[in-house]
Amino acid sequence: MTTTNPSIWQFIIHADVIVKFVLFILVAASILSWTFILQRLSVYQEAKKSAKSFETRFWSGAHMKDLYQEIKTKKQDKNGMPAIFAAGYEEYTKLAQHENISPNAIMDGVQRAMRLTTTRSLEKLEQHLPFLATVGSTSPYIGLFGTVWGIMNSFMALSQVQQASIAMVAPGISEALIATAVGLAAAIPSVIAYNRFSSQLERIESQYDLFLESMVQLIHRDTHSEA
Repeated sequence: MTTTNPSIWQFIIHADVIVKFVLFILVAASILSWTFILQRLSVYQEAKKSAKSFETRFWSGAHMKDLYQEIKTKKQDKNGMPAIFAAGYEEYTKLAQHENISPNAIMDGVQRAMRLTTTRSLEKLEQHLPFLATVGSTSPYIGLFGTVWGIMNSFMALSQVQQASIAMVAPGISEALIATAVGLAAAIPSVIAYNRFSSQLERIESQYDLFLESMVQLIHRDTHSEA
């Protein structure tokens, strides 16, 4: 006597149209999530590397003008700490050329320019994180919907026969439960990645803010010593 053990793929093929549609949505969401996860990993590693490298260069005693020219000449680091520095220094040199401008007005302009660039850099780092959060929070419910729908169809089919057995509903329930499993498979990596990236984003933001305040103090010292 031989028995056949149907594979998961066979369950999916024989699943209800609605369940198949749910599985398609979940698989597509999972593929997009992993694409964004790998992309964000590269972006965050580059952001941390760039910040550490520039901060070391900045505090090594290099002149601000030389650093600014270096950034502009190489046309690199359009985001992150080098861009924050370039925005502040550029605004400082532009405002300092005006004769009748107060040091406080210069400082306000420098801070605005640097904070605007900081916000833009953080927004680029934050890109795709809302999608990961959405997939992580909704995928289990989408999978549960597919499961409930599949089980409902199984019991509806069961009600139409006079003699019922567990063998009649087992395949349908198995098909339905696959939706829950796929929903969890899509949600768990997204939740983990979102939490990790959010934590890294907070640390990078703190690093940017600390650098901004340090540079503002240096410029404040220069402007008030010249006044």
